Formats: sequence, structure tokens, C-alpha cells
Amino acid sequence: MSIKAFAIAAITLASTASVASATSYFELPRAQSSGSTVDLGLVRAEADGVVEIYDILTGAEGTLIGTQNVRAGANADVRINTGAPVRRDVVAVLKVDGEVVASEIFRVNR
Repeated sequence: MSIKAFAIAAITLASTASVASATSYFELPRAQSSGSTVDLGLVRAEADGVVEIYDILTGAEGTLIGTQNVRAGANADVRINTGAPVRRDVVAVLKVDGEVVASEIFRVNR
């Protein structure tokens, strides 16, 4: 393989890996029971980060009620303990390097 062909293959592989790993999301918004644990299911993060759970007040982020570190890639069965029963809808915010890369509202069944 020539140096030029090797360089093209390396660039192609690097750009494909970057595109595939640049996606961060919560698998599905789910209805939650009114308990002290918020079950987020699968969380995919483009790099190591943190999920923060906020109590929603009047449609905006309210009080921070729980956090959980996540690693790069797929994080299955992510559950966050809030310390007290959750009685309102919450928003989960995924941050990587301090930047918000995904957010999702989770409805709480009352």
C-alpha cells in the first residue's frame, strides 16, 4: 500500500469514527413513577460526562435534584437517586466538558 493510499484510508477511518461517536442522546423519554429514583434507561454519550436531573418549574429548568456520571458510549440502565420522591416532570441534561449535548423531558405519573 502506498503512503498516499494509507493516508487516505487513515483519514477516512478517523472521520468515520468521529461521526459515529459524535452522537449523544437519551434512548426514549419514559413516564416515571413518583419515587426517589429517575430511570433514564439507555444514555449514549460522545465522551465521559454527567447527567443532571432538574425539577421542571413552569416549563424551565428548576432545581438540580440529582446527578450521575456516565462514560463515553452506551450507558445502560442509568438510574439517578433524587433523595426524595419526584412529584413533577423532570428534565435530564447530558453534559460533556461542561457543554449540554442532549436533554430530554421525563414525565412523572402522579
